[in-house]
Amino acid sequence: MKPIYEDINSHQGIASFYAYRFQIPYFEFKWHYHPEFELTYIIKGSGYRLIGNSHETFGDGDLVLLGSYLPHTWVGKSNDFEDFDAVVIQFSPTFIDSFLGFEESIALKSLLEKSKKGLFFPAENLELKADLVQLVDSNGFNRIIDLIKILNQLTVCEQKVLCSNPFQTVNSAESENRINVVCNFLENHFAEFITLKQVADLIPLTENNFCNFFKKATGKTFSDYLNAIRINRSCQLLLQTDKLINSIAFECGFENLSYFNRVFLKKKGMTPKAFRKKIFE
Repeated sequence: MKPIYEDINSHQGIASFYAYRFQIPYFEFKWHYHPEFELTYIIKGSGYRLIGNSHETFGDGDLVLLGSYLPHTWVGKSNDFEDFDAVVIQFSPTFIDSFLGFEESIALKSLLEKSKKGLFFPAENLELKADLVQLVDSNGFNRIIDLIKILNQLTVCEQKVLCSNPFQTVNSAESENRINVVCNFLENHFAEFITLKQVADLIPLTENNFCNFFKKATGKTFSDYLNAIRINRSCQLLLQTDKLINSIAFECGFENLSYFNRVFLKKKGMTPKAFRKKIFE
């Protein structure tokens, strides 16, 4: 599978790196990659992010560093009152390589090497995140200095590697269209009864070929991917509503409560009831 290639230079002009802040009502599924490193800070918003074969929820304060050519997308809808608010920094290997040939850059070089699998920074890092927001409006040579300072700060922050293996893209325009058709369908219909044949027919492929294609594209089986979407949605409902757990299970596409509980326990390490109780303790 080849995610959509994004040519950043084609729509942003020439600069040493790009830093921008955007506020939008939702993150649309757009499975894509680019040669630039990317640092994404979610100021406000929640949903889930797919990075290589990692599929996790995100929320306010989410901070992730992605290496070159690592496929990714963020998906989610804002509430009725606030848009998503995010800062994205993108810089090319050519730009950053000029700083990596020195003894003082060993830690930075290691950070960027690990980012091939995606890095999540779980700590609050409030000062660093404030610097990221300010970088958007920085100008002149100071903006380069500011970026290097931020990256240097990240070398000493707590890190979590996201992908089990570096992700390899496959060059096929047909495949990129197919995976986006499938994933957009799942985003919009996850609450419904969905069969493997129904989704395989969308592309179209035989069920066996579809399973192989989907696993190669996302690093997950079809059922595991669909269950992840459903569990992520159920977590939102458990946190944001007082609906009964069995009602939430059916609303998220699970046919029975026992299967929902079993999948939830596998994904979250606790039952839905324990999850809700822990959050509100």
